[in-house]
Amino acid sequence: MIYVASPYSHPDAAVRTARYDAARRHAARLVRDGRLAYSPIVHSHPLAELGLPGDWTYWADHNRHMLAACDAMVVLALPGWQESRGVDAEVAIAAELGLPVRFEAPDEARHG
Repeated sequence: MIYVASPYSHPDAAVRTARYDAARRHAARLVRDGRLAYSPIVHSHPLAELGLPGDWTYWADHNRHMLAACDAMVVLALPGWQESRGVDAEVAIAAELGLPVRFEAPDEARHG
């Protein structure tokens, strides 16, 4: 299974929604391509809309467990990924677990 890491937290709700949309499109493409994929943003964004926190600290334990169930990580290189505390932590956990990590452009950038 591929863990799809991407930035999420931002003070602007429209940015968070756009990041969620990019993550779900990327995860959907992986699934259409026959890959098992899990995106913490696709899972947690709808829950954050119901009042749960959307920050890394709240989801850290959950995401660590999900990463441990995966075989690889893809970092969705959306604007802000390099400053993302969550993505940085997820990459470090993937390294601890010995998971290969690759960086991919969002689907919109891949197809114009």
